Amino acid sequence: MAEIIVPELAESITEGTIAQWVKKPGDKVEKGEFIVELETDKVNAEIISEEAGILKEILAEEGDTVLVGAVIAIVEAGDAAATPAPTPAAEEATPAPAVEAPKAAPAPAPVVVEESSSTERVIASPAARKLAREKGIDLASVSPVDPQGRVRVQDVAAHGTAPAAPAAKSAEAPKAATPAVDESRVTVEKMSRRRQTIATRLLDVKQSTAMLTTFNEIDMTNVMALRSRKKDQFQEKHDGTRLGFMSFFTKAVVAALKKYPYVNAQIVGNEIHLNNFYDVGVAVSTDDGLVVPVVRDCDRKNFAEIEDAIGGLAKKARDKKLQIADLQGGSFTITNGGVFGSLMSTPIMNGTQAAILGMHTIQKRPIAVGDEVQIRPMMYVALSYDHRIIDGKDSVGFLKTVKELLENPEDLLLES
Repeated sequence: MAEIIVPELAESITEGTIAQWVKKPGDKVEKGEFIVELETDKVNAEIISEEAGILKEILAEEGDTVLVGAVIAIVEAGDAAATPAPTPAAEEATPAPAVEAPKAAPAPAPVVVEESSSTERVIASPAARKLAREKGIDLASVSPVDPQGRVRVQDVAAHGTAPAAPAAKSAEAPKAATPAVDESRVTVEKMSRRRQTIATRLLDVKQSTAMLTTFNEIDMTNVMALRSRKKDQFQEKHDGTRLGFMSFFTKAVVAALKKYPYVNAQIVGNEIHLNNFYDVGVAVSTDDGLVVPVVRDCDRKNFAEIEDAIGGLAKKARDKKLQIADLQGGSFTITNGGVFGSLMSTPIMNGTQAAILGMHTIQKRPIAVGDEVQIRPMMYVALSYDHRIIDGKDSVGFLKTVKELLENPEDLLLES
C-alpha cells in the first residue's frame, strides 16, 4: 500500500488546492502515472503515484485545501478492487457499530454523512458542506451529478440559493449568516487560489512600499522602421523567430539598469541588495490570472534569444506548464498593457523588486518635431518604483534612457 502525499514544491509554498482528480476510487494506476492536479499559489503541479495498483481511497476532494506532506489518497498494490464506500441506504440500515466488528473497512475520509433539516442522510464532501453553509443551502435540496449521490462543491455552486435553514441541531456555535444572493441578477464565482494570491500580494506591495510612478512617451517611428526593414531577414536567419518589440524594450531596460543600478535592487531587512544580474520578468496574461516568468541573463542574450525565451515562457504559461523555477529570481519586470489597448496605467511592482516598466498601446498623435507638427506613432511608458531606495532623479533618468535608446535603435544595438 502506498500513500499519495502532497510533495514539497518550493520553499515558499506550504499548501495547495485539489484542482482535479484524473482517477477515481477503484481505478487502476501505473507507477509514475499522473492521478491528481494540485493548484498552488504559483503553478499547477501534477502529482503522480509512486506505486502501481488500485486507487483505494481519496482523502481530499476537489476544491479542498491541503498542506505539503498531507496524505490525500491511498493506492493498494496489486489488482484487488478498492473497498467501495457505503451507500446512503446501507448506512441507514446499519445499527450502531459493535465492538465485535473491528475488521469493517472505514468510509473514505472526504465522504461525510450529515443530517439535513429534512431528516434525510446526505453524502457530501467537506468543501461542498462548507460552501452550502456559506450560501445558506440545504444539502438535501441539491441535485448531485455523481451517480452514487455524493454532493460535490460543483453541485452546490450550481444550485440556486435556498431559504435559510432552521437552527442547527448540533452543539456547534451558530455562525454569522451569509447575505442571500439573487442568482438571477448576480453570478457567484469562487476565487481561484492563484487569484487570491495575486490579490494578496498586490495589496501587500501597495501597503509595504513607498510606490511612486513616473511617466514619459516614446516616439516609436525609428524602431518601427528598423523592425519593418529587418524582420524578414531576422526571421530567416533565426529559424522562424519573429522580431518583436519586447526584445528592443528588454535590451533598453538592461542598458538603463546598468546606468541606474538602484532600479535593479531590492530591500532585504535594513540592507539594499544591488543585483549584478539582469533577470527580467515578463508579465503574461492567462485564463487563471497574471504570471511573471523570468528571462535569465538578458545582458548575455541577443535579440533572437530574448524573443525565443519570451515566446517559450508565454506558451508554457498558457499551457499551464510553468515550473516554480520559471517564476523565481527576477530583478526587474516589464508588463505590456498595450496588447489589450491600454493607453496609460500605473503598474504595481512585482514582489520584492524595486521597479516595474509598463508599456502601452502605440497610438498616432500630432507632436512637435522641431518647428513642425507631425503625426507620429507614440507610446506612453510608466515606471513604478519604490521611493525608499530609488530617488526621483534616478527614476526619471532611467525612463529617459529607455526612451532615448528606443528612439535611436542603432544606439541600442551598440549598447547590447
